[in-house]
Amino acid sequence: MTSKLGAIRYSDLVIYAIVLAFSLLCLLPFLMVIGGSFTDELEIQAHGYQLIPGQFSLEAYHILFVQWKVLVNGYKISTIVTIVGTAASVMICAMLAYPMSLRRVKYRRFLSVYAMLTLLFSGGMVPWYIVCVNYLHLKDSIAALIIPYLCSAFNVFLIRNYFQSLPEELSESAKIDGAGEATIFFKIVMRLSTPVIATVSLFIALTYWNDWYLGVMLIDSSDLQPLQLLLRSIVSNIMFLKTSDAAARMLSGSLVPSEGIKLATCVLTIGPMVFLYPFVQRYFVKGIMIGAVKG
Repeated sequence: MTSKLGAIRYSDLVIYAIVLAFSLLCLLPFLMVIGGSFTDELEIQAHGYQLIPGQFSLEAYHILFVQWKVLVNGYKISTIVTIVGTAASVMICAMLAYPMSLRRVKYRRFLSVYAMLTLLFSGGMVPWYIVCVNYLHLKDSIAALIIPYLCSAFNVFLIRNYFQSLPEELSESAKIDGAGEATIFFKIVMRLSTPVIATVSLFIALTYWNDWYLGVMLIDSSDLQPLQLLLRSIVSNIMFLKTSDAAARMLSGSLVPSEGIKLATCVLTIGPMVFLYPFVQRYFVKGIMIGAVKG
């Protein structure tokens, strides 16, 4: 008996060691990005990216925070868009997925095919832009950064497949007690679907937070530019200063920390998502597995 317990504990220790080593390997690139963002540009050019900076420097962050009010405004816009867009998108996708998951709904197959077609075919950039600007009037507004991503067929099918795994007897018994479809959806189905809702929320939040495309296409006002677009513009300007001969003569031999700025922008943008992930991680595996395999 003792030998069996010892064998079990030894096997557990081996498994924990393997998982710990794998976790450290996954964490290493992120730590190198942080270390590289605090490294002097000459040090990066001479020795490459390092986990511990050989020569500490805050020049990259100093350049990024020259116009700190603009960055703070970009954080505010991205935060508002991410929170509002995620909440609205999850609700819309769930409300579309619910009738698609019910066998008693007559046209559920038509809805499924209609949603599937959006994954297979696209009208292209020009028709999309005409619809957004001329018909939906999405130009220079917060709504322009939210509405185009509100409904994703991929997320709808994930939620639908999870809804199909729930016992139909729950809704039937609720109907016997006098509950309507809205009550069943919000108080029973949504509450039992926390894993897939958390998983899809993470996907949608990442989409909104990392997006800069909508800002390029639909936003002209500098006050409404999201964080990703601002940082992309800063990196583009830095790369221009590095490659342009005229800009090089204007700088009089000054070294532009182009590599450090790239790494610093990664650190600034990835922070909120890193803090969000631990809250939904325990639901992630269950939600993605059931939502992707069933039905």
